[in-house]
Amino acid sequence: MQSNLDRNGLFLSPDHLRRQFSDLIAPWPAERVVHMCGSGVTACHNLLAMEIAGLSGSKLYAGSWSEWIRNKNRPIAAMKGRQSH
Repeated sequence: MQSNLDRNGLFLSPDHLRRQFSDLIAPWPAERVVHMCGSGVTACHNLLAMEIAGLSGSKLYAGSWSEWIRNKNRPIAAMKGRQSH
């Protein structure tokens, strides 16, 4: 979320946000992006930043991590050396 804002707490320019998110989501188009975080707050901020950047069509998984983790049958990717189920 902080990387979307300038030091005054305002969104960065659309061009700056576009470059930032394009690098992050490459090679996928915005329509294939689903935002999620711990509770949904940061995910909403990122979705709005992408819209400001002109990268429209991404989605929000509103339940985010706090909902996903409740079902033990859902897959969880882990970093090397960490457990997953």
